Amino acid sequence: MSAPAVSIVLTTRNGMATLPALLETLRRQQLNQPFEIVAVDSASTDGTTELLRKHATRLIEIPAAAFNHGLTRNLGIEHATGELIVLLVQDALPASDHWLAALVAPLLEDRAVAGTYARQRARDDASAVTRYYANRSATASDVGRTQTLDEREFAALGPMERLERCTFDNVCSCIRRSVWLEHPFRATTFAEDLEWGREVLLSGYRLVYTPRAVVIHSHDRSARYEFARTCISHRRLFELFALRTIPTLPLLARAIASSTVRHLRCRRDAADPRAAGTMARALALAIAWPVGQYLGALSAVRGWKPFRSKEV
Repeated sequence: MSAPAVSIVLTTRNGMATLPALLETLRRQQLNQPFEIVAVDSASTDGTTELLRKHATRLIEIPAAAFNHGLTRNLGIEHATGELIVLLVQDALPASDHWLAALVAPLLEDRAVAGTYARQRARDDASAVTRYYANRSATASDVGRTQTLDEREFAALGPMERLERCTFDNVCSCIRRSVWLEHPFRATTFAEDLEWGREVLLSGYRLVYTPRAVVIHSHDRSARYEFARTCISHRRLFELFALRTIPTLPLLARAIASSTVRHLRCRRDAADPRAAGTMARALALAIAWPVGQYLGALSAVRGWKPFRSKEV
C-alpha cells in the first residue's frame, strides 16, 4: 500500500457526542489519494480512545494536563506521514463527502500556499445569538480569498487589518508538512493558528480560505466559559497584532449596551430552537464578551499575569 499523501490529525478529549459521526464522514470522503487518521487524545474517559483504536490509523495518548494548543498539534504531525496535514477538532463535522478534496486542492495547485482553512457553518440547533456571530465571522463567507503579506505591509496596517490579513483557523485547516518543518507551531495557550499564519505569511507563503470545504461547527457554552475564553484570546490578539477592540471604560459601557440590545433581538428570533430558555444566557453574554475583550487586552498592556482557566 502506498504511503498516505494526506494525514488528518485529530485532537480529542471525551468526544463521544460528536466523534462517531465525524469518523463516519471521514470514511466517506472522496479523494483520489490515500489518507490516514492520526488522533491525539487527552485522557478521555467516555469511550473515545476505544473508538479511536478501531478507526484511527494511529492513536497517541497524553495526560490532560499536557495538552497545549501548539505543541499537541506538533506531536500529532510528528506521528503523521502525509505531506499535507489536515488539522481538525472533534466537533467539526464535514458537510459533504468532497470536503477533504476541496480543502487540499489549493495546496496541490500552488506550492507557494502554506495552508488552507475551511468555511464554518453553525449547527442547526445553535441558538440565535450563536448563529448571529457565526454568520459574521471570518470563516462564514462563501467567497474564497488568498492572503499574502510582507513585513512592510504588516507594519503599515492597523491592528484589525493585521488580524484580518493573518486569519487562519485550526478548527479545520490543512498545512504543508515542508512548511511546518520550517515553522512548527509555538507553545501557546491559545491562537496557535493565528501566530502560525502570521509567521508563514511574513516568510513569503500564502494562505487560502476555501469556502467549498465546509464544516458544521458551533458552541452554545456558558457565559462563564465564554468570559474566560475571551480574556485569553484578546490577550493573545494584543500580543500578536496590538489589537484592543475595547480600550476604554466608556467604550466598554457602550459595547455592553449595544450587545444587550443585539442579543435581545436575537432572543426574540422565532427561529431560535432554544428561544424559551436563552434569555439569561443572552444577557450574560452581552456582559461577558465585552468585559472579556477589555480585560484580556488590558492584562497584556499592563503586564498582568495571564488569565488561566482549566475549562478553556
